[in-house]
Amino acid sequence: MEKKSMEQLHRISVEDFKRSEKTPVSVVLDNVRSMNNVGSVFRTADAFRIEKLYLCGITACPPHKEIEKTALGATESVDWEHCPDTMEAVERLKNNGYQVFAVEQAEGSTPLQQFRWDGTSPIALIFGNEVMGVEQAVIDRCDGVIEIPQAGTKHSLNIAVSAGAVLWEVYRQYLEAQASGQNL
Repeated sequence: MEKKSMEQLHRISVEDFKRSEKTPVSVVLDNVRSMNNVGSVFRTADAFRIEKLYLCGITACPPHKEIEKTALGATESVDWEHCPDTMEAVERLKNNGYQVFAVEQAEGSTPLQQFRWDGTSPIALIFGNEVMGVEQAVIDRCDGVIEIPQAGTKHSLNIAVSAGAVLWEVYRQYLEAQASGQNL
């Protein structure tokens, strides 16, 4: 096996990305403190063509060199919006027909490997603050909670790692729906 060259990767331009069909998933960052985490989520959102990021509360917004350090230009391709309050973003998404899921450790949560999505109806995923997680009031307004099973001693993952794991799984389900013709 040989690594692919940049030409073989067939990367699209920012303009083509903006015009392309998106995965019907929005991401809500609930008071995320680390600008490196924000940048990483931008980059992951770009990789899986997520339709929009909602940067809520104290979550930093572009342009900022600390975000750009990990975003590597994804702040230009991924659509984003700042909401002063996470609940405002949740209510707007729900009013626009999204099912909203917190990614958190909670009673009655669905383990990520058991989470099923049809790959077509719009969903929003909320990732919380590095210390406090997703606010309980926000969880209370969600349609469900997705939990990433963990077997170690720490019982927590960095938000950027959590976003990567969950977004890959929903993107996988989106691709599966595409392949089966559900999205035609």
